[in-house]
Amino acid sequence: MTDLFVKELSNEPNQDRPLADLLRPQSLDQVVGQDHLVGEEGTLTRMIKSGRLGSLVFWGPPGSGKTTVARLLAQNVDYHFHQISAIFSGVAELKKVFEQARDLKRSGKRTLLFVDEIHRFNRAQQDSFLPVMEDGTLVLIGATTENPSFELNSALLSRAQVLIFNAHDSEAAEQLLVRAEEHQDRKVPLTADARLALAEMADGDGRALLGLVEELFAATQPGDELGREDLERIVQRRAPVYDKGQDGHYNLISALHKTIRGSDPDAALYYLTRMLVSGEDPMFLARRLIRMAVEDIGMADPLALPQCIAARDAYQMLGSPEGELALAQAAVYLATAPKSNAVYTAYKQATSFAKQSGSPMPPKNILNAPTKLMENSGYGDGYIYDHDTPEGFSGQDYFPDDLGRQEFYHPVERGFERDVQKRMDYFKRLRLSKSTGKS
Repeated sequence: MTDLFVKELSNEPNQDRPLADLLRPQSLDQVVGQDHLVGEEGTLTRMIKSGRLGSLVFWGPPGSGKTTVARLLAQNVDYHFHQISAIFSGVAELKKVFEQARDLKRSGKRTLLFVDEIHRFNRAQQDSFLPVMEDGTLVLIGATTENPSFELNSALLSRAQVLIFNAHDSEAAEQLLVRAEEHQDRKVPLTADARLALAEMADGDGRALLGLVEELFAATQPGDELGREDLERIVQRRAPVYDKGQDGHYNLISALHKTIRGSDPDAALYYLTRMLVSGEDPMFLARRLIRMAVEDIGMADPLALPQCIAARDAYQMLGSPEGELALAQAAVYLATAPKSNAVYTAYKQATSFAKQSGSPMPPKNILNAPTKLMENSGYGDGYIYDHDTPEGFSGQDYFPDDLGRQEFYHPVERGFERDVQKRMDYFKRLRLSKSTGKS
């Protein structure tokens, strides 16, 4: 039954089609922003010249041209193009597509199957592609905005080459603006500064950029010229590309951690605020800052940990937006603090040693003897109360007898930990003198 409310694309008037669709590239040399793939020496260009097209995974942000490039590839190699979305398709539809591809192959025509949002398929659905990829029934091109390493089966990845699509930079955005102006036969009604701001609003999404241009053309008259403030009043800024449960989340928290470890407070503030304006949970950031305090600063500045805990408490008391300032203060404190991972490293070494050394008994002299039986068995016998010694240090051995003395913690010569090292050296000399009987 024909749906009377759906127009055939071929009969649809141009004025009813979005500008981004009207300006969709008709050949690979019209694709902007992906020269590393479709330029003269691009990966896909070389594939086409060789006459061999293998299965591919296109990984990149929305609006970077993944679907368009897949269509143009099929045209260039004269393959039948079939497109499905993993959001709306299941195994039953895949079986139909595979059978159609087999029929076409028998008649001498190969199929290029383009799967949008391929990461939405579960493991079993992804595995269903393997036989038809291996026997040449079809060439698969999957598109994803998520990291394929985490979202796609290793078996599928081993049979497909991953190609990375870049977000549109300022140069690519300018090319799209010029193309829109040529198509509409009028200038985008913006000052030079506002023109840059428009590209920033699109956040690397070419489709979103052309949508904003379309809004501007509809809201202005020829001869108008808008500044940055007027622009922001007319069009809405595109929401930042950020998925709190996926790639953007992990990339940005990794960047924040690395900038703090690298003692760059400006970069730390940038990544912190970028996550906050994208809607990240401030308590997640507070927890991560606390982790950074103990992992990367530790005893080099023991105040780093209470600083972060205070920032967490301040946010819980103040809420948003005032509480974010406490998180920013903690981030700057951590970035400018002396760094040491000595405690972190020592903890990992001690944990590993504890797992492999079994369960030996601690020395009896340092164990309490709450019962007469334990006292008669030697518990607490010979224990020296350190405070009763002139140096406040007895030099006793505390490791189990079978293990001998171990060293895990090696302070660095930075910040407060420099003083810790001096004290440890002092106690080490005292321990040695007491064990040898020399003063």
